[in-house]
Order: sequence, then structure tokens, then C-alpha cells
Amino acid sequence: MKVLVTGSNGLLGQKLLDYYKQFPEVQLIATAKGADRYPFPGTYTYSALDITNQVEVNQVLTTFKPDVVIHTAAMTNVDACELDQAACDLLNVTAVQFLVNACNQVHAHLIHLSTDFIFDGTHGPLLENEKPNPLSYYGLSKLKAEELVQAHSNSWSIIRTVLVYGVVKDMSRSNIVLWAKNALESGKSIQVVADQFRTPTLAEDLASGCALAAAQKASGIFHISGQNFMSVYDLVVQVADFWNLDKSLISLSSSEGIQQPAKRPPITGFQIEKAKTILHYQAHTFKEGLQIVDNQLNSLHHA
Repeated sequence: MKVLVTGSNGLLGQKLLDYYKQFPEVQLIATAKGADRYPFPGTYTYSALDITNQVEVNQVLTTFKPDVVIHTAAMTNVDACELDQAACDLLNVTAVQFLVNACNQVHAHLIHLSTDFIFDGTHGPLLENEKPNPLSYYGLSKLKAEELVQAHSNSWSIIRTVLVYGVVKDMSRSNIVLWAKNALESGKSIQVVADQFRTPTLAEDLASGCALAAAQKASGIFHISGQNFMSVYDLVVQVADFWNLDKSLISLSSSEGIQQPAKRPPITGFQIEKAKTILHYQAHTFKEGLQIVDNQLNSLHHA
């Protein structure tokens, strides 16, 4: 099988490259904008790809003719999407249309990554058939992309996920676990919302979910996340407990109290039974996830 990954420099992209190392029989093509940042070259082919360039998208897919495309590249900074809606549309909607068309031409199955932010957050954890109602421009762009995939793709899976955390050597962006750990270790006071609830997702788990969907070219929408439902405040307290950090630095806030350009859905989180049943997906507990992150941070420090 030949699998092409977009956004291979990102957290999920790099975890997919890690995951496929166990399967040398899979021919892996990694693509991202600019140079390859994955620290262990050799087990895959790398091709630079700007997904907003239709000619490049067509060229790369025609050259490699993958069986499956796992599309992880996106503009995911929620506030940046709110403030620059044209850039958000280009990366999160137009580029998806280019990929859908190119995948159809080479008969590739498209696995499209989406988000809990397509929901309005009135309740959770959520099933796959829940009605979307995005509160932010980011959420709207991801919903538009889902609709494009469902309307125009000949063979597709949509994998939605929630609050992904993890560690790679070259982090272009932080995530909630590393942000909280670093802030508390350096003695900074942090304000954390207690009125947002999620099922935080270990990046390794998300990568395995994508790869499981790829292996069976599973059709339809799948919710892939962690198994523990918690408030963002609880999450940060657990991070403090795990690394024995000072919890008195954490102060409670409401979403209103933290001024952000884009609205966040209060309650999301996912029910993952469908992914467990059909894909045989398994999720780590949040505590196991923190242990995995800790092991990786230690090995990076010693590298």
C-alpha cells in the first residue's frame, strides 16, 4: 500500500511517520510546505508540497499515485483563522477541494482530519451524527471542508479529533499539556478555563486512528480522541500533579474572562465506540498519555 501524508512536519504528521516505521511494507510519501523537518529520514520519500497550489497538488498526486492520502495539513490556530479569514479559507477549504479532485483522478482514498470545533458545545461527549453548528470561523472552515469531502470525494473518511497533545523534536506550535507544564515549571501564574470540557487526544492515538482507517479505507465519519472527559482546568491540574508542579499558580477563569478573538465551544469531547468497533481503535488514558510524553521529553533531553 502507498500512503501519502500532507502536513508531515506537524505534530500529527510526524507521529504518522513514527507509526508507519513498524510497517515497512507500506510505501510512505511525506509532504509538507518547505523542507522536511522529520528528524529520522530514510523510511519514506519526501516531496515538498504547497496544498494551496492546485498545480503542485495535481503534480505530486499524479507522480506518486497513492492508494490513500491522509490530509493533516491545515490552519489550526483558531484565533488566527478568525482574524485572517481569507488565509483560513485558502488552507482549510480551497486546498481540500484541490485534494479531493486530485484524489478522485488517481483513485486515492482521502482521509480528511476535522475537529470538535464544528460543534457549538452545548453538550458532550458527542457522537458522529451530532448536528454541526460552529461558533468560530475556524470551525466553519472545517465544516465546509467536511461538506466538500462528502459531496465530491469518491472514497473518503473524515476523522474528527479533540485537543491534541504530544511532543516531537521540532515543535512549530505548543499544545495545552506542554504549555501548562512549561509555564508551571518556570513559576508563571496561569489562568485556565473551568467551563470548557474536552476528551484530550494523545497524538500517537490520533495517528493510529488515521492509519487504521487507511488500512481498511474505512468509509464515513469517525470520532477519534482520548477516553477521559474533563474540564480544561482539570486537565492542567492533572499535568501539575503528574510533574509535581505548584498548583497554586493555576487560577480558575471563565471563557468570558479570557479574551480571545474566536469563540470556543464550551462542552465537546467525543464518544469513540464507533472507532473502537469498526477500526479497532484503542485510546490511552490521559495519565498514560502524560507518561508517554514524559518518556519522550526525557529521551529528547538525552539525545
